[in-house]
Amino acid sequence: MLPSHDRFPYSGIDTRAKYAWPEGKRLALYIAINIEHFPFGVDGGIDLDRETKPWSQRSWLWREYGNRVGGWRLAELFDELGINVGVIVNSENYAHCPELIERYRRRGDETIGHGTSNGTERPIDMSVETERHMVGEVTATMTRADGARPVGWMTPYLTPSLATTDLLIDHGYSYVLDWGMCDEQPFWVKGGSSGVGAGSGSAGASAGDGRAGRDGRILALPYPIELNDQPAIVGRRHTAADYADMLVDQFDEMSRRAVTTPLVFAMSLHTFIVGQPFRIVHLRRALEHMRRHSDNVWWTLPKTIAGYYGALPAEVQLGVD
Repeated sequence: MLPSHDRFPYSGIDTRAKYAWPEGKRLALYIAINIEHFPFGVDGGIDLDRETKPWSQRSWLWREYGNRVGGWRLAELFDELGINVGVIVNSENYAHCPELIERYRRRGDETIGHGTSNGTERPIDMSVETERHMVGEVTATMTRADGARPVGWMTPYLTPSLATTDLLIDHGYSYVLDWGMCDEQPFWVKGGSSGVGAGSGSAGASAGDGRAGRDGRILALPYPIELNDQPAIVGRRHTAADYADMLVDQFDEMSRRAVTTPLVFAMSLHTFIVGQPFRIVHLRRALEHMRRHSDNVWWTLPKTIAGYYGALPAEVQLGVD
């Protein structure tokens, strides 16, 4: 047998119990906006502009465009279309560009933990104690600034360690995006496999629906790799028009399939990429198409999906023993 994570079993989507989203909706849709900050002059992250060594002033400034301009333009677009979003945010942004975080906070958007910085922070390279301290510091920073604990998490650069899931459970998080690339429905992930954490539950009662931490598990929500603008536009060199077409095609096909199986459609956007003027026009086109064809669509936030799913009968939830 090949090595396994032992956190959740295989499940084919056509074999699962049926349920519906609120008001009988079939497709849950959320948008995640990545607001990130990188240390200046320090090797870390990837050079998004061309094949050079990781650090470059040019690449840092490109990312900083998202904090200074792109994030604001995207907020305007979401205002126009009446859409709330999940904001995946490095805690360093609370000190670096608090006005931008406040812009999204005033809109009623959800903030999602994303480590301290995307520049030098890879939990897969950290000791357990270093990562535990980082998760605690990020959670405390966001709680102080937002007035409420974050309930969702995505590890910087999607580089979780073997201990990340357990540490999130111990810190009371209700859902995680790190596992979600393998499915179009939520599913439960067990804690304790790494030998650390094991879901003590000390923090779980104060976050989300209280299930995470208390019984040693956390909910995985679908999260996109293909419809993430960074690998699509920067990595695979799709144009802005290509990317918008991909969003529309994904939406149309998932809407059709969701008639028989409830699904989650997620898109991940970066302020410095689709916040560029020549790209935002295509994003607007795609979102306007979705808004026009939303009779069967639940436009929502990740935390709301997690809360609703966690309240469904246990027999329809995936991964409940």
